[in-house]
Amino acid sequence: MEMTTILHSSLTNPPFTAHLSPSKFPRSFSTPFRLRTSLSFSPSLPPKSFPTNCSVSDDTTSSNVATVDLSIALKKKATDVSADLRGTSIFLVGMNNSVKSSLGMLLADLFRYYYFDSDALVSEAAGGESAAISLKESDEKGFRESETEVLKQLSSMGRLVVCAGDGAVQNSTNLALLRHGISIWIDVPLDMVAKGIIGNKSLLLSSEIAISGSYSELMALYEDMRRGYATADATVSLQKVAYQLGYEDMDAVTTEDITMEVLKEIERLTRVKKMMEAAARPF
Repeated sequence: MEMTTILHSSLTNPPFTAHLSPSKFPRSFSTPFRLRTSLSFSPSLPPKSFPTNCSVSDDTTSSNVATVDLSIALKKKATDVSADLRGTSIFLVGMNNSVKSSLGMLLADLFRYYYFDSDALVSEAAGGESAAISLKESDEKGFRESETEVLKQLSSMGRLVVCAGDGAVQNSTNLALLRHGISIWIDVPLDMVAKGIIGNKSLLLSSEIAISGSYSELMALYEDMRRGYATADATVSLQKVAYQLGYEDMDAVTTEDITMEVLKEIERLTRVKKMMEAAARPF
């Protein structure tokens, strides 16, 4: 069964197990597999109340109020944007890191979209992360073809938030597939990316970088990918968000903070598209 059919049939029956068509992968990826995933949105739980004898500091109360206010603002902004977005998928590009993945899941929750990580799909097809890294080193062409096939299937559907791997910006075919949705470059400082790699030692980066955590190799990879990242429809820089919010430490930027900036960019892009469509209509 095609992934599109499963996604549509599962909208009212979460969680679900989706399949990518194994016959379309290169021979190295032809073993059938099951992609385990679920809808990223979940029912809201009632807020917890403090016991009457519990005291809360003013700083804690202010922080909680600010968090609630931002959460409400995010939901309102997402609702406003959804009308013009009309189910268009969103592709997040940039170096793999926890900021990008957390952002992707929150966006999916706000828009009530499905969330996918393209590298996770490639790894699943290969038989796991270790197998995917081994295949990347032994059969680079087959590995890249599998990345393209994953993007081809994802780009053919709507209502998705996709965290795209680095393969998404490495050739013109994949870049063209990203044009089926809105692409946004999540620009995170390399030192933060490096810390994530050293802590995780996974992701489909080169095995040398994943093992050694070499900053110079990471910088070289970033420079190699940068031109592809720059073709995205919009860029959201973590450093710029921190500056705008008055934070000296970029670690102070929350997922909600950067999500709000992404929503503003999506709103701007959809408005521009709407204006262009209106201008193209005959009088």
